[in-house]
Amino acid sequence: MELPGLGEHCSERTCKQLDFLPLKCDACGEVLCKDHIRYDDHKCSSAYKKNVQVPVCPLCNAPIPVQKGEIPDIVVGAHMDKDCKYNPAQQKQRIFTNKCLKPGCKRKEMMKVICEQCGGNFCIKHRHPLDHDCKGSSHPTSKAG
Repeated sequence: MELPGLGEHCSERTCKQLDFLPLKCDACGEVLCKDHIRYDDHKCSSAYKKNVQVPVCPLCNAPIPVQKGEIPDIVVGAHMDKDCKYNPAQQKQRIFTNKCLKPGCKRKEMMKVICEQCGGNFCIKHRHPLDHDCKGSSHPTSKAG
């Protein structure tokens, strides 16, 4: 061997690969290769110290704190029964609610487009007085001209 002092062997008993860029497990402190660095890959006995996952409520998307020894499913279920801020009406909120008043037009816009002459709400296509047969003044005029 040319460089016997470089690198370390993987601590996984089935591997023992010589690795020149070894990784150290942050939970148990063992030296491992890239194939065994994950907690599950080397069956880390100290994974519970570092591998902490916070469950999220499927209804309100809020993180639910779980104490040691508690079962996450039960804690999330209790949250859903008592503390959940889920509002089903809020989820189905419609964005396009402003219906065009032009007869025969079924378009809806996200925001109101009010005609300055008649005060009606119209879609982008019918927003100009000439486009919706405006009855607001005697003769529809355009500010552009």
